[in-house]
Amino acid sequence: MRVLITGGAGYIGSTIASACLDAGIEPVILDSLVTGRREFTEGRVFYEGEISDGPLIDRIFTENPDIEAVIHCAALIVVPDSVADPIGYYRANVAKSLELVDHLIRNGCTRMIFSSSASIYRAGDDHTVTEESPLDPQSPYARTKAVCEGMFADIAAGAPIRILSLRYFNPIGADPKMRTGLQLRRPSHALGKMIEAYEDGVPFRITGTGWPTADGTGIRDYIHVWDLATAHVAALERFDGLEADVINLGTGAGTTVRELVDAFNRVVDRPVEVVEAPARPGDVVGAYTRSDLAHRLLGWRARHSIEEGIRHSLEWATLRDSRLT
Repeated sequence: MRVLITGGAGYIGSTIASACLDAGIEPVILDSLVTGRREFTEGRVFYEGEISDGPLIDRIFTENPDIEAVIHCAALIVVPDSVADPIGYYRANVAKSLELVDHLIRNGCTRMIFSSSASIYRAGDDHTVTEESPLDPQSPYARTKAVCEGMFADIAAGAPIRILSLRYFNPIGADPKMRTGLQLRRPSHALGKMIEAYEDGVPFRITGTGWPTADGTGIRDYIHVWDLATAHVAALERFDGLEADVINLGTGAGTTVRELVDAFNRVVDRPVEVVEAPARPGDVVGAYTRSDLAHRLLGWRARHSIEEGIRHSLEWATLRDSRLT
């Protein structure tokens, strides 16, 4: 099987590409390299360009006529940036995705897996969600994902394409073989900031301490990126027989930011201290999944612990500068 991965030079897309290779699936990478890294495409079929570039999509399918599916990972993902630049986010995440799907249909592609987000949910009082939970995106970034899902559902209802949305929770870690990892030296998510504080010998800033959780800090479902990647392989292998168009990908356990700090300090040789700070624009309390739909339909469960995700993140952080020039 050959699969086209948009955004395949990014953190998640490149890890999915590695999981595909390990499973005997050949990835074809399309990435604009706005945030992706060319180093993550080495040894892989790679096209540099925009997902909205119709002639480029046509060329990819002409040169790779055996592509059987597309995994659409290309997107801008930083919540505060989306608050500051909603036009840019809607253009990159929605308008260009519309053009992509149009070009896929023209080229006879009938299967697409969409990288969606659990940030589109309205969590229950216990901070859990299932695929049936109401949607209530709280940032421009999250709304772009919800808009895309609705747009794709309308398109799939009237065109010869099926689109499966995998709603990610919070990826951490790196490829356990250290082929790829976070490409950013200073990532904006909690674990990235924690590693930055650890490396710099400064306190970690907990942004938001008044949320209605057990310790007042936000709650997330931290899933190892390799587990996330292997779920895509399972979805590719079972695509035609799936009974759902939306599946959550998470561990099924909620972890607050303070609990993440505790897990981090169990792994490192010297603990990080914390200071409290206000929530950032677009921040939400968070949620975790309590559904076993992924296990039932994909035969998949998350296998890696938070501590393993932290260890792999730290290992990648020590290698990043030597791997990425």
